[in-house]
Amino acid sequence: MRPFKAACLQVNAGNELTPNLEKAGQLAVEARAAGADLILMPENVAMMEWGRSNIVLKAMPEDDHLALKFFRDLARELGCWLHCGSLAVLLDGGMVANRTIVLRPDGSIAGRYDKIHMFDVDLGLGEVYKESATFLPGDKAVAVDLPWGRLGLSICYDLRFPHLYRQLAKADCDFIAVPAAFTRTTGKAHWHVLLRARAIETGCYVFAPAQCGEHVNDRQTYGHALIVSPWGEILADALEQPGWVIADIDPGKVAEARKKVPSLDHDRPFAIPSRR
Repeated sequence: MRPFKAACLQVNAGNELTPNLEKAGQLAVEARAAGADLILMPENVAMMEWGRSNIVLKAMPEDDHLALKFFRDLARELGCWLHCGSLAVLLDGGMVANRTIVLRPDGSIAGRYDKIHMFDVDLGLGEVYKESATFLPGDKAVAVDLPWGRLGLSICYDLRFPHLYRQLAKADCDFIAVPAAFTRTTGKAHWHVLLRARAIETGCYVFAPAQCGEHVNDRQTYGHALIVSPWGEILADALEQPGWVIADIDPGKVAEARKKVPSLDHDRPFAIPSRR
């Protein structure tokens, strides 16, 4: 597979659709001008809202989603592959899917993925999240075929479930996308090490576009959109401000890393101890 350039956006999304799309679109235009063939956006790129009622009110069915229409037009305008981060997609029954959609350069949909693992945590000092109250978890791992190899899809909290990434790697994925709105609290402690670990374990490139800064309801996200090599090297880090990062991607490095450490071929069955 031939080399290409991938770019990850970093945004500070608010809770209103139009300005969020305008900002993300401008960053995508800049990244494309710098040579990006694949542009990836973060989780909740079109809306960082707070509270179930507010999220449900502003979510839209996929067929009518204004953000998806905007991004389909943008993919056609730029003539590149576009990973739309994640969008709040309204489902029948009043629940919402946190959905990634990947677009071809002609604006058609190449694949979609609903976030599997729900961020239901209590980080202390009043910082509590319960995604399962609003979002319906997905139940299927998804890979998308790109011109340069295969892209495995995931979203944010999925990062803490390494078996998902191992299965994507075993399904011949060369790259993995982790669009995120990682909290500042967990990001400082875990973001870099988890992304590097997923790259090392799978021998995949990892693309991790990110939210940054302060959002509605005083929510704070960590930033540091990353591109990580299959050997675990950080190729690009967006630090803490909105913008984008870009890196040259050589799919041959995937086979090279897996040849050096062929751990994907070394799984063995074992008995699991019983719980106490």
